[in-house]
Amino acid sequence: MVKVDNLQLLIGFALAALIGYLGYRRRALSASGVIGAIITGGILFGVGGFSGAALLLAFFMSSSALSRFKETQKESLAEKFSKGSQRDLGQALANGGVAALCIVGFALTRQPAWWAAAAAALAAANADTWATELGVLSKTPPRLITTGAMVEVGASGGVSLFGTLAALAGSLLIGLTAFAAALLDPALRSLFSDPFSLAAIVTLCGLAASLFDSLLGATAQAIYYCEACQKETERHPAHRCGNPTRQVRGWGWLNNDWVNFWATAAGAAMAAVFAPLM
Repeated sequence: MVKVDNLQLLIGFALAALIGYLGYRRRALSASGVIGAIITGGILFGVGGFSGAALLLAFFMSSSALSRFKETQKESLAEKFSKGSQRDLGQALANGGVAALCIVGFALTRQPAWWAAAAAALAAANADTWATELGVLSKTPPRLITTGAMVEVGASGGVSLFGTLAALAGSLLIGLTAFAAALLDPALRSLFSDPFSLAAIVTLCGLAASLFDSLLGATAQAIYYCEACQKETERHPAHRCGNPTRQVRGWGWLNNDWVNFWATAAGAAMAAVFAPLM
């Protein structure tokens, strides 16, 4: 069992608070999102140390930058999504909560599978974010992952080649960060004899989890309909126009935050299964 240094934990939460504040100033986080960033970031920084901080920063900085990329062009799609570009408490916990729990598991057991699972959870979150932020800019209309039917840009469960490649790139960024951490962090160097396998498994598990995210979006996620705009949306109880929305499919409790949570959990679970190969 690894004893967590109290000073490191204090510094971790302080750094998380600082990054949360900067994210709020840059409109990447809402006020509640700052709280979520402090919770998840404090654990990943304070318990995970340098390597945990590197994983979270790679996710947060890249995803926040892409949220602002061609923001005006993506504005017309905001009506489809349940939330805007500012991450709130639910989004912060959905994207980083599983990774934070896995880092705690690693600190308690010293088993490399837990650390790989944490990296894969963030790889899944980053893959999904990159697929969403860049995939909506694809010149080719997306198709529903379950049937292949053409759907509107931004529709839950819709995938495109461009979006899938973006997901791969987002997951690869975390995979490469994990590779660097396994080489540079003495605490990890002795646990991962093959950093290349670690990077490959984290990347592929993150990509697979992002596709699982799309599958949930196409089948089980709660989707609503605005009669006034005659458009499907993730927003409830009211659409962006202010009119009420009615549920047309999916499970009412399974909103986008829960979809993201289960996708990151799937990525973590897959990495844990393949951990003996690292």
